[in-house]
Amino acid sequence: MSETDPDAALPEQIVWEGKFITAKVRGRWEYVGRARNIRAAAIIAIEDGHVLLVEQYRIPLGKRSLEIPAGLIGDDDGGENDTPEAAAMRELEEETGYIAERMENLGEYYSSPGMVSESFTLLRAHGLTKVSEGGGLPGENITVHRVRLTELRQFVADWRASGHAVDVRLAILMAEHLMGENING
Repeated sequence: MSETDPDAALPEQIVWEGKFITAKVRGRWEYVGRARNIRAAAIIAIEDGHVLLVEQYRIPLGKRSLEIPAGLIGDDDGGENDTPEAAAMRELEEETGYIAERMENLGEYYSSPGMVSESFTLLRAHGLTKVSEGGGLPGENITVHRVRLTELRQFVADWRASGHAVDVRLAILMAEHLMGENING
């Protein structure tokens, strides 16, 4: 399928660039992306019938957000060649206090393709072992939630009812419920 949008062939213009974000314009389109080719890794960490979730205050939203563990790939000097798997291993331990025996790469996804060019690699953690309390790096103030999968729908509903934000990637974990049918069979 070819590009049919008349703006697709126009040059991309950088309007503003910070350490992590770049604002761009192409024709009538305004969008943002990650600076310096930084990418993201998002981790589905399920063990013993429980999923690991993290909560942290997100300045752009002005509220606490419930999310799957995630972090940036290539954001540190010298980390430009970091793999999604290596970044996911690091971020999972930093944020949740769990290490994984291995990471399964589930592919690249885009969360808001009409506004943000950023993609994230979705990974599934296997063989989890708790080694610390987690909580992220100093200043991140991450709270870890280990939620029983059978209680996830209610946990998210209660979280939302309390006025907090919910990351769209949690819909992956609740897909069967959201579709109103068994999508696996």
